[in-house]
Amino acid sequence: MPDISPATILDAPYADATVLDNAPWHALTGPHASFAIGNDLVRRYPSDVAPFVAVRTWDDPDVWDALIELVGPGAELGLSGYDGDVPEGWEVIGAGAGVQLVQTDALEPRPDPEAVLLGADDVPDMLAIVERNQPGPFRPRTHELGRYIGIRRDGRLIAMAGERLHPEGWTEISAVAVDADHRRQGLASRLVLDIAFHIQQRGDRALLHAAATNVGAIAAYERLGFALRRHNRFAAVRTPG
Repeated sequence: MPDISPATILDAPYADATVLDNAPWHALTGPHASFAIGNDLVRRYPSDVAPFVAVRTWDDPDVWDALIELVGPGAELGLSGYDGDVPEGWEVIGAGAGVQLVQTDALEPRPDPEAVLLGADDVPDMLAIVERNQPGPFRPRTHELGRYIGIRRDGRLIAMAGERLHPEGWTEISAVAVDADHRRQGLASRLVLDIAFHIQQRGDRALLHAAATNVGAIAAYERLGFALRRHNRFAAVRTPG
């Protein structure tokens, strides 16, 4: 599937989409700068907030030493957007392909009347629903990155979604999770549209990331009004010990 130019899917005026080519870096040097640990070449979130490590450019030969200094020897980290060989002593422990989708003008965001705000008091329930459904990385302080909402039935959190990466002008919708016995009721779509509504209310546009193999979720997001922007590669590596 070919990449699609943002100009073909978003009517002007719209947020600068080039920041999405390196969304973690532009989040940690922009709206999420208060979370950033690192320097002008590599940055990361605190480990209890998010596992993401951001690199300004892979063209700088010092980037690998800077990563070791940032995370330490023998540490595991995820590399987004890098598709080359790792230096001697580094170990690749996993790799995969993903897609990035962005909202188009076909998206019709709206608030959901059943959705409730989630915060620090809800962290145990948020961690539990993530454990049950595995929507992606979620840590005890991930909820601090943005607005998180959920749907409760009989007191149990059975659906959740929220905001994660926040490069200037854009906000990522993430942690979309619905318990197995409550699926096929449209709950995920409702929460995504609610999150997108509040993103739009503050003047941002919404984006999503998904594993390339998750064709069902990708198709569902496209039906809502998201469109493919680009393919990306990611790898899990271990620094030299």
